[in-house]
Amino acid sequence: QVQVVESGGGSVQAGGSLRLSCTASGTAFGDYAMAWFRQAPGKEREGVACIHWSGRPTFYTPSVEGRFTISRDNAKNTLYLQMNSLRPEDTAMYYCAARRNVYYSGSRCLNIYEYNVWGQGTQVTVSS
Repeated sequence: QVQVVESGGGSVQAGGSLRLSCTASGTAFGDYAMAWFRQAPGKEREGVACIHWSGRPTFYTPSVEGRFTISRDNAKNTLYLQMNSLRPEDTAMYYCAARRNVYYSGSRCLNIYEYNVWGQGTQVTVSS
């Protein structure tokens, strides 16, 4: 199965933008549903956005809809999360997750128990 590594995190002021990347090694990246999760200190890990292996459909948690965009380039084995209009409450460790040949539409695709491949995370810090 694939292994995933996140990159692109950093520190930014409120209103700024960042683009996270998740690069997969191994085979058959195009068979994997992918998602971004985040976890702030003292809080549970929460789903942010998810995407079908074909690139459609996608789903977002309400707090990021209209500000974040999930996308993928299967030829480059890479998943992206474009984050605009960042807020201090977006501060968290961001994780990439994958699951082969399974995708659930709607909010179920943001359930952490649906994924069995996880990266180590990349830190995003938004200051006010």
